[in-house]
Amino acid sequence: MHLTSTAFKHEEKIPSRYTCDGKNVSPPLRIESIPKNAVSLALIMDDPDVPKHIRPDGMWDHWVVFNIPVSITTIKEAAEPFGTHGITTSKTLAYTGPCPPDREHRYFFKVFALDTVLNLPGGSTKKQVLAAINGHILDEAVLMGRYERSP
Repeated sequence: MHLTSTAFKHEEKIPSRYTCDGKNVSPPLRIESIPKNAVSLALIMDDPDVPKHIRPDGMWDHWVVFNIPVSITTIKEAAEPFGTHGITTSKTLAYTGPCPPDREHRYFFKVFALDTVLNLPGGSTKKQVLAAINGHILDEAVLMGRYERSP
């Protein structure tokens, strides 16, 4: 399975349009080679580079969506995919863009192909989604972008 964006390549800089310094809209994403026996998809975007004095676990969850139909292979710019939306660290049920407080951070967009539909309510946390997908992942793909705010 592959996850790509026309906005940036893997390990490259995320354009400011998709951050708190720009429009703060989600980048376009394309999911390819989804396993034929997949039943649903889950999408998570997180930042593992948060200073420990801000978040003791060093993690910020920017986007959590699950029970995405496998027929959805393209997520347009500024669009929320059809599915069940989980809660982010910012307490939203939608995408929140990069906004690192200190230096360059890495942002991981992860898509999981699952053999089931998750029995979780909207507003579930990333931790709850990860626990629910355990044992149900058929394949996964990662797109990592970097972002640092200008002084």
